[in-house]
Amino acid sequence: MTYDDFLHTVGSFGKYQKVKYFVICLSYTLPPIMVYTWSFAAASPEFRCKIPDSNVEDIFTNDQYKNFYQPNVDYCKVNKTAISVKECQRCYIKTPPSLRDNNNAEVQSCQNYVFDRKYYKNTLVEEWTMVCDRVFYRSLVQNIFFVGYMVGSIVFGILADNFILMTFSGFLCAFFPQKRLGFWPSYIGYTIGRFLLACATRGISVSGFVLGSELVGPDKKLFTGIVIEYFFAFGQFILVFFAYFIRTWRTLSWSLSIFTIPFLFFYFFLPESPRWMVSKGKFVEAEKLLRRIAVINKRNFDRDAFEQLKIEQEKSMKNTAEQVGVLSLFRSKIMCIISINLFFQWLVQNLVFYGVSQNTGSWPFDPYLNFAASAFVELLSYIVVHLILNRVGRKIPYCGSVVLFGIVALTAIPVNLLMLKDSASQKTMIFIINVVLKFLASFSYAIIYIYANELFPTRVRNTGMGICSMVARIGAIIGTTCNDLLARIWTEFPIVLYGIVSLIAAILALMFPETLNKPLPQSIEDVERMGLACIRIRGVRQAQTGNTTVRIEGENEDSLLREQLKSNIDDNEL
Repeated sequence: MTYDDFLHTVGSFGKYQKVKYFVICLSYTLPPIMVYTWSFAAASPEFRCKIPDSNVEDIFTNDQYKNFYQPNVDYCKVNKTAISVKECQRCYIKTPPSLRDNNNAEVQSCQNYVFDRKYYKNTLVEEWTMVCDRVFYRSLVQNIFFVGYMVGSIVFGILADNFILMTFSGFLCAFFPQKRLGFWPSYIGYTIGRFLLACATRGISVSGFVLGSELVGPDKKLFTGIVIEYFFAFGQFILVFFAYFIRTWRTLSWSLSIFTIPFLFFYFFLPESPRWMVSKGKFVEAEKLLRRIAVINKRNFDRDAFEQLKIEQEKSMKNTAEQVGVLSLFRSKIMCIISINLFFQWLVQNLVFYGVSQNTGSWPFDPYLNFAASAFVELLSYIVVHLILNRVGRKIPYCGSVVLFGIVALTAIPVNLLMLKDSASQKTMIFIINVVLKFLASFSYAIIYIYANELFPTRVRNTGMGICSMVARIGAIIGTTCNDLLARIWTEFPIVLYGIVSLIAAILALMFPETLNKPLPQSIEDVERMGLACIRIRGVRQAQTGNTTVRIEGENEDSLLREQLKSNIDDNEL
């Protein structure tokens, strides 16, 4: 008897599981808040050079600056070809000897800046002047955050401990920077705080997802895996609510850190995993918990069935003859191709998802509206995935969404080149493109996790998914860097890059087999039998005929197997 079989006897999704799963889902609202706080705390408002030696207050909308100090378009196109015209005009300033002699003006990089106060009162970008040649400092903090995400994926620890670490690191980020400490101590302190925050955030995500999936039977796996993502979107709505009413980065950080304190009490409500207890041979503790689950779900506890489960698990624990590791993912040709392809798919999906999600501040219109629209379409994408995935399958929705993403992303080129610059129609089109891209990115991002889980065999599933998660963080780092650095060259450069790599990923994903309504592969041999959709690879198979093991090679192994089985039947009849 398997654990899933026994779970049905005490209720695979009864009252106990529903209450505990809801608590886990509530905790899942925290990770998006901590990931995307950066979008508001370190938002990049519009800026320009500050007029030197100005006797009056230099506000952002200053006609004198535009008329006498802003470099003209022709100068930027000729002399500053490495950056866009917009970046040139806001990072460099003309210094005329006199306002009348503007033609002989020299151009130099800005020393001080003026920021637009329309949407933000104060951000970290202004605090540390992370613009123009210093934009690298902004990217570095978020890149280190995703390194912490990677560490949290590997060493995520106990869920309750992650809540404590999250609250502590949140207050640490709110404390820094301090002007009296200087730039480097403040910057290093804040970056360490973001790193620890990422470790805790990812720990909550991983622990919560694992606990949620371990509570239920296989028939509810898709339900629990998708619904928990709904709460990831809900967390983004909570964040934009805070950010809309709190426009100063430090106050926002303090407020969100205080918001996490009630979650510390989740320790008393978080579930334990009887599945994990059984897998580790802790049968006494598992029996107590399973009896409690049976009582809450109003089911009878079957003692004989539990004893049978213990016997089966003890046999499984003693059978350690076959040990598999990372190299098992690459020893077979088909398994190697699938593994490398999945690693690439995860890298691309994280590059695209976080690249689009963290870039809402550069969309046209109000950044708070942009972020809310982004969260809404992400929630909508999860609902659509939930509705169609068990009807249509994995491969067609995944490949279709990735192809569409690539096509829509590339439409940014004609929109920027052919439509009137900064016109209302162009801004509307860019907004629509970004919203559609966020929907498609969220859609494919949700599917690839489920798809990969069904393509890796059981014996190396945790290993394969762990490597995918590590590679995914590299994609997120690349996406963050692209948004900050490539956008200086051309605003739509990152989107076009995401579109190109998505089309490549879609082509490579065509070789994956469909996994809908198919049993999960238990071994690498099962994956071999699933095969690749577009490639036929010569291989070796073994067939047991009576007391004889037949080794079959080459292209015609199926026909040879049929002949051998036929021959065996004839021999038995004789």
